Amino acid sequence: MNQTDNVLFEIDTRGVATVTLNQPEIHNAFDDKLILQLTDIFTSVSSNQDIRVMVLAAAGKSFSAGADLNWMQRMATYSYEQNLADADALAKMFFILNTIDKPTIAKVQGAAFGGAVGLVACCDMAIGSKLSKFCLSEVKLGLAPATISPYVIDAIGARVAKRYFTTAEVFSARRARRLGLLSEAVVEEELDSTVENLIEHILKNSPAAIRAAKQLIFDVQNKPLSDALLATTSEKIAELRVSDEGQEGLNAFLQKRRANWIKE
Repeated sequence: MNQTDNVLFEIDTRGVATVTLNQPEIHNAFDDKLILQLTDIFTSVSSNQDIRVMVLAAAGKSFSAGADLNWMQRMATYSYEQNLADADALAKMFFILNTIDKPTIAKVQGAAFGGAVGLVACCDMAIGSKLSKFCLSEVKLGLAPATISPYVIDAIGARVAKRYFTTAEVFSARRARRLGLLSEAVVEEELDSTVENLIEHILKNSPAAIRAAKQLIFDVQNKPLSDALLATTSEKIAELRVSDEGQEGLNAFLQKRRANWIKE
């Protein structure tokens, strides 16, 4: 396990990586140092093909309260150029998390405010406690949720984003589930088991096919239906059918046996 004071990084024997925000005393608020640590970890997860799935979790009562107070105090004294560099680092972290080539699951308890909503939105799936609460609070500080906006808007839609970006209302896990920010909202006692159930499903599937399926979404989303898009999707499935894992998966199905990527 690779461990720092602020974030824990663990990979188990199944290839499940768990990244845990580990500052419960400040409700896992993040600053520029933690952003760089998370960027490094997310980059290593993306490049490590032994990792099959990543869980983003947090210690303590809260998932994350967003930006750390001391960091905000420093930002208030920064020049435009310093603020731009700071924002670029934050935007890079969100982009890397969003584009990790294997499934990512956010496990959310307690508060997820400000930039923490971006972390949740960047993950492919998010399981929240029914007691978790969310808030896009930036406008209360005279700011806007700029670097997280592409991912939050993608998760909840532009019309809903107009409301919560401008009202800074706190909304419930039930509302987050209805809006699409959470995949499921469960009682706190079922948080771990619900995440584990998703992991078990993922581990039954072809790693290469999962990577291709995630990339397919980026390639197809918001593209016009055209001959070029149809050709692209046909090429992708043809490539997968003749690939090693495609052949193994098809033969395992026809022979009624486990595929070789499924561990006993």
